[in-house]
Amino acid sequence: MEQDWKAKLGMAFSISPDGQNEQEEEKQDQTPSMPANKQTLYVELDKKGRKGKSATLITGFEGTDEELKELAKMLKTQCGVGGSTRDGEILIQGNFRDKVIDILKNQGFKVKRIGG
Repeated sequence: MEQDWKAKLGMAFSISPDGQNEQEEEKQDQTPSMPANKQTLYVELDKKGRKGKSATLITGFEGTDEELKELAKMLKTQCGVGGSTRDGEILIQGNFRDKVIDILKNQGFKVKRIGG
């Protein structure tokens, strides 16, 4: 009896009727994102709801969530600060507008600065 459940541990069962794996379906559903040179990103300094602390906000990215997270990780690493991604926006802690604009331009994005 003890051997029966141990033998089934490594087995995987598909619940889809046609036997396709759900991960394969997700890969097929994702459309390729726009190239960097055709995207316009907007960079602004934001202080709202942060108790007076400034944050650099990047909006206008068109692509998958994974690509957004990769771009955010690269920007956070280059600036040496923390940040997050939410609702298609990248938030970088602190005032790094000029540095972020330079990094994004080097990556091939069209960048517009919002605000003074």
